[in-house]
Amino acid sequence: MAWPPSARAQLGGILLALFGWVSSCVTTIVPLWKNLNLDLNEMEVWNVGLWHACVIQDEGPTECKAYDSLLALPLVFRLARILMITANGLGFLAFFLALWGMDCLKTSSKNTELKRQLGVVGGVFFCLSGIVTLVPVSWVAYNTVQEFWDETVPDIVPRWEFGDALFLGWFAGFFLLVGGLLFICSTCWQETPQPSKLLPTYPRREAPNQPRLPNRHQYTATKNADLVI
Repeated sequence: MAWPPSARAQLGGILLALFGWVSSCVTTIVPLWKNLNLDLNEMEVWNVGLWHACVIQDEGPTECKAYDSLLALPLVFRLARILMITANGLGFLAFFLALWGMDCLKTSSKNTELKRQLGVVGGVFFCLSGIVTLVPVSWVAYNTVQEFWDETVPDIVPRWEFGDALFLGWFAGFFLLVGGLLFICSTCWQETPQPSKLLPTYPRREAPNQPRLPNRHQYTATKNADLVI
């Protein structure tokens, strides 16, 4: 059975948003938000994330350590933790709402309007998840640029630079936004099944019983019998 165009657009939107949500979860976990290359020791590369910091050595194992205290983190990292967890939760909830509101999932005709509402809400949650993902990623990137070009810091001091997680976070927010908007548009434009219009039927009216007229020959025979009597 061929799917209508709205159902195919919904499927494309939910796949894009799902890819963005998985990328957002990976961005939250990996310690690649900022990296630091030491000029004095080129054999080591420092990477930091929201949960732990790692030291990558060319001739040795990678060592990672979790942060000792949340309060010891910079303000931007503390808020980034909260916002990324919120974005992942919104994306998780949006996936199930959008899945229930898909046109290819057949339900009774009475739930058509409810399915459309759930689909729109799921698409809105995808968009919110994308926006909430972009905010901390862009904020950390802005602070990194400010620290890199800080003239009060001597040039000999190493500077933090963008990590790979920031680029992955930007792609995740973009895919969540595009997928959510596509899902909302396809849900609003999907065709609503109209009930078939049947012509009204009326009960068959029978003609009223007409009084039977006496047969002419019967009337004549009766009259002749009277004359014989």
